[in-house]
Amino acid sequence: MDNFIVSARKYRPSTFDTVVGQQSITTTLKNAIKNNTLAQAFLFCGPRGVGKTTCARIMAKTINCLHPTESMEACNECESCRAFNNNASFNIYELDAASNNSVEDIRSLVEQVRIPPQIGQYKVYIIDEVHMLSAAAFNAFLKTLEEPPAYAKFILATTEKHKIIPTILSRCQIFDFKRITIEDIERHLAHVAEMEGIHAEPQALNIIAQKADGALRDALSIFDQMVSFSGKEITYKSVIENLNVLDYDYYFRIADDVLQGNTTDILLILNEIISKGFEPQHFIAGMGNHLRSLLVSKDPATTELLEVSNELRQRYIDQAQRFPLPFLVKALDINNQCDLDYRNSGNKRLHLELSLMKMCAFSPNPSTGGGNPPTQDSVPVRETIAQRPSTPTPQPPTSPVTQPTSNSVPSRPVTPTPQQPSNATPQPSNPTPQQPSVQTPQQPAAPTPQIRRPRGTTSTLSIMGSMEQAAKKEEEPEPTWDTPFTQEQLVNSWNEFVNKYKKISPNFAAGLGKYKPELRDGFVIHFHVDNLLFQNDTEGMTALRSHLKNTLHNNLYKLEPEVMDKPAEIEAYTDKEKFEKMVQAHPELRKLQMELRLEGDL
Repeated sequence: MDNFIVSARKYRPSTFDTVVGQQSITTTLKNAIKNNTLAQAFLFCGPRGVGKTTCARIMAKTINCLHPTESMEACNECESCRAFNNNASFNIYELDAASNNSVEDIRSLVEQVRIPPQIGQYKVYIIDEVHMLSAAAFNAFLKTLEEPPAYAKFILATTEKHKIIPTILSRCQIFDFKRITIEDIERHLAHVAEMEGIHAEPQALNIIAQKADGALRDALSIFDQMVSFSGKEITYKSVIENLNVLDYDYYFRIADDVLQGNTTDILLILNEIISKGFEPQHFIAGMGNHLRSLLVSKDPATTELLEVSNELRQRYIDQAQRFPLPFLVKALDINNQCDLDYRNSGNKRLHLELSLMKMCAFSPNPSTGGGNPPTQDSVPVRETIAQRPSTPTPQPPTSPVTQPTSNSVPSRPVTPTPQQPSNATPQPSNPTPQQPSVQTPQQPAAPTPQIRRPRGTTSTLSIMGSMEQAAKKEEEPEPTWDTPFTQEQLVNSWNEFVNKYKKISPNFAAGLGKYKPELRDGFVIHFHVDNLLFQNDTEGMTALRSHLKNTLHNNLYKLEPEVMDKPAEIEAYTDKEKFEKMVQAHPELRKLQMELRLEGDL
């Protein structure tokens, strides 16, 4: 049985051209080798699995190659390249700083720097996870790093650049490795699958690339795991099952139900998701990404921001066309707030369900919620204020029976035009619209059927009606109260407010009780305040105005505060200054001082 080699090692890049997703860095290094402008120290920093150590090894191999190609790649044929490929090169020294971080380890490295290379031009020292070195080790390494021999090159690699001291950073050329894009990872996985004779669906590779979070090594590890699970056939279904990834179809279905205000189906789908073992918070994050993808798909210019397969991108574009932009923004805001408050919620499932219902409340196209057509006693209300007519227009009846309409609710009975067909039964003079059955002249008019909102939907009329009432209330002028009141009534009302407001704001109440108000002509109430801050206390003054209006039955009065002058500050005197003041008032004290020979502060 042959030894198995993981894909991350088997398909590890061996040349600059095979490095995935770091073209700018590899181009810079190749130009430096070509122009013979290599620095004495390099710092490769970035997240895990993006090619830092790989680029360091390729660089060490290339600069020691005896016959490099025109594109500055190693020839893989010379003695130096063969020694490197067989892990027998004495010109490349690798040190793991995570386990060799003491001063003695760095001193041993410095001693080896004095030995020139046996084969090739340079001796390369690769120190991985260099941020793990101790402070003393860094200080022992400074002098050698700044002025090494001409044949010594140092390549430092780290995932946490902020932990490296500035004196080390200033002595290195810094290269920041970026996360590898989903497209690059997907393309590399397709190449590996082709080399291994494995059939993999593009959507399956896309899910693996997303799960890797920009690390190619993680993507290759997941790929090996899927090969062990599925064999030579990697499908989208097998990937989401093995990696515990929520299917895209769930998000597309819930988004469609949210657009229709269909809370019944939403709750059922959510229950299905939770029953499969998915965490609600995992669903919240996925729903936020889905809504964000729909928002991005609204404009063709931003569609390229979607890191998905072409088939899935088109699906996002098709669904985004049905969603109004304001609704997407509001749904994203609700989902984000749900994510922020999820950990503090006592009933987490109810918290998630309530957030989805809030999205349905803002739906521009609510349905009946259960997928069934509306019945006569369950009419969905969709009338808005702008659509409601101020005066109903009389319409001639087309038949003896008047049926209720499904998209509007009349606000008052409409008197039909007295045009009766020759064979119709005589109708009452004022028939009530929306009668459920045929009315005879002897029967009283049937009352208007009560409109009930179907389950699973949110009534738009209740929201719009509340807004309309609030707007009307603001537009209606306040009635005028002009009841006369006396100075005594004013003082009693003033003191009553002071006693009640002591519990809310003792300082404000004490300031009001310090001075008595004075009633002047034209319902002007004049009173004194000590400072402008007290005068500008908006909350307290509002409560005072409301109390005076209700107790005096007068809203025509005017408050006229007057700021009192600040009292003169008391000057502090020393004992000697006090005695001099007393001498000015009583000169004989000076004589007494001389006779008694008083000294000191006096």
